[in-house]
Amino acid sequence: MPREFYAALCLVLVIEGLVLFAAPNGWQAVMREALKLHPRTLRVFGAVAIGIGLITLHWVH
Repeated sequence: MPREFYAALCLVLVIEGLVLFAAPNGWQAVMREALKLHPRTLRVFGAVAIGIGLITLHWVH
């Protein structure tokens, strides 16, 4: 279990790094827009992302 968890974290870092490497200006624009959002809205987006991730993970396994 821990090995898969660490592998998943590494993949997150790779994906985040690819976004920053490939489109730094786009990432900055998204972050500027995120600063304008209410914290509750960001929480909802986060909760939805967690839900989708967990459902997808369950489906894959």
